[in-house]
Order: sequence, then C-alpha cells, then structure tokens
Amino acid sequence: MSQGQLKPIIGLTTGDLNGIGIECILKVFTDQRMLDFCVPVIFGSNKVVNYYRKSLPESNFSFSIIKDFSRVNPKQVNVYNVWEDEIALNPGSLTDEGGKYAVQSLTVAAKALKDNDIQALITMPIHKKNVQSDLFPYTGHTPFLKQYFEAKDVVMLMCADNMRVGVVTEHIPLQDVAKHITKEAIISKLMILKESLRKDFGIDKPKIAVLGLNPHAGDEGLIGKEDNEIIRPAVLEAKKKELLVYGPYAADGFFARGTHEKFDAVLAMYHDQGLIPFKSLAKGSGTNYTAGLPIVRTSPDHGTAFDIAGKDKADESSTREAIFVALDIIAKRSGYAEAHRDPLRKMSASVLRNAVDETIED
Repeated sequence: MSQGQLKPIIGLTTGDLNGIGIECILKVFTDQRMLDFCVPVIFGSNKVVNYYRKSLPESNFSFSIIKDFSRVNPKQVNVYNVWEDEIALNPGSLTDEGGKYAVQSLTVAAKALKDNDIQALITMPIHKKNVQSDLFPYTGHTPFLKQYFEAKDVVMLMCADNMRVGVVTEHIPLQDVAKHITKEAIISKLMILKESLRKDFGIDKPKIAVLGLNPHAGDEGLIGKEDNEIIRPAVLEAKKKELLVYGPYAADGFFARGTHEKFDAVLAMYHDQGLIPFKSLAKGSGTNYTAGLPIVRTSPDHGTAFDIAGKDKADESSTREAIFVALDIIAKRSGYAEAHRDPLRKMSASVLRNAVDETIED
C-alpha cells in the first residue's frame, strides 16, 4: 500500500468457480459505498467475473482489469487476472476446473498477501473434494494458510456480533476427535485466543469459556474421562498463565441458555459442537476468522451452495460481514481510522441491496 493510499487493499479469492462465491462478491460491491472503506481486488479472471455479472440483471457492477499492483484503481473494483484460459462454467456442478482454478486464485492471493500487496484476504468457499491434489493436500483454507505463513498453531474462530466460537479440532472425522483432544492442544488454542482477542478485537482482559467433550461434560467421569482428565486440567493450567478461562461447560445447554453472552469467546472441542449453535444463532451474519496468523484472513461462514449457484439467490450478507471484520481487525492492529464505518455496517442486507446511492439514517 502506497503512502498516499488511505484505504486498505482487500484481496478476494473466487472460491469454487461453480459456487456462489463470485455472485456474493458482485452483490456486495454493487453498492458503490463499499468503495469508501476499501480497495477490492478479485483474484480470478475478468471473463469469469463478466459471466456472473450477466447473470445478475439488477447489478450495477463495474471493474478495472490489472496485471500488477502498481495499477490498482482505488475508486473501483479491481480484477487481477490470475489466468487467461477459457473456462467452461457450470454453476451448481462439482467439476475439476472449479477446484483447479479456485486453488490458483488462492495461491496467487496468498502470495500477494505475503508480499504486502494487499492488507487482508477474504476467501470465498471451496469444495474440499475437487481441490485435493498433490499440489494442494489440504482439507481447507485454514491448514493451507497455517503452513504457508509458517504459523505454529491457529484457531478457526467464528465471529458474529453476539459471539465468537473457536474449535480445538477442525475438519477431521468424528471418530478421531477424542485422540486429538490433549491438554497441550487446548492450552495452545487458549493462548492464541487470548492474544487475538486482545490484538485483533481490542479486548484487554478477555473471558473465555471452554466446552466439555462428552455429554454433560462427562458427568464427573461417568460419561467419558476426557473432561476430568484432560480438559479440566488444561483450564486450570491456563488460569496459572493468567488467562480468564472457565469450564468445562456442558455443551448441550450452554448456548440455549445464553451463557455464551457472558464471555468474549467460547472454545469448543470439535467442529460441529461449535459451528452448529454458532450458525443457528448468527443467522447468516457470521464470519470465519483465522486467529494466530501474522496476516488477516476472513471468510463467509457458508459453503459453495451449489443448489442455488447461478440463480441470483445467494445472500451476500456474510461476505459483506467478512469484509467488515477484516477492516475492523486491520484497524485494531494498525490504528487505521474507523470513523463513519459503523452506520453502513449496521444496515441490513436488504436495505443495502435496495438503497444504492441513497442516504439512509441508521
């Protein structure tokens, strides 16, 4: 970012070319006011962007094509051409091409992030089946970025206005979860959470709740030993490291009773234990943030949604929120001015979609 550039340059990957990722990006930036807060760069192809632009009859979307970052247009969406190939797009279909070019978009964008050409990265959804190869042996974005940026450990942290939920284990089979629940793993995640809440979210003394692994947090050892023998000792050791950590809590009633609202973050033991209640309560406004990386990466909290791809049915609100979360974290990390951002952020997706270039009082 040049000295004269005040707005952060935000990179966006395409995700699976046959999913809803590009449609969501176009819908977000149809609202020209988004350009007041950031300079977007889509890592993909102008041909693919044009294809999806034509499928959105109400779209007021325009862009500049760039081949290097010295040409970034601060007043328009930029498309960085990662490839020039002619690609047969099949919205809603799982194809080899959809995965191949999603990986190309991600790897080029990650390099731009490492080179400081962009200040944050928003990754659109990929499908884990068609991205797998010898060149990309990862189960998702998070493990790839962890290795690429040489982080010792990271936390997949789901964020919404009323909660933050991290997980100890991510995309592994349920039958393998218990053997990955160790005292060392829990403490590592808690330390990352603490530092991220302080550095990225501006919470000086964060309070973190830890969920148990087994039903009723083990019922004092009657339903599994992990809660008493691994999780509780990890919580006690974390407290000795001056973390405000509490638990383990029985997971079944924790969110239903609103207990999560008493904490700055919750650490769940496995993917669905944390993400099912999160997505149910966030209602489309959630964001996936990778805590523990030296860079800023966020993502919408949904998948490729092949069932509605290419039908102008995708809800872009989670993508918009992912952008705002990235901007907030940049601001917390660097002191970038946050003036006049909140009014737009608080507007509903439907208001934003129907009120382009109109002045709306919040």
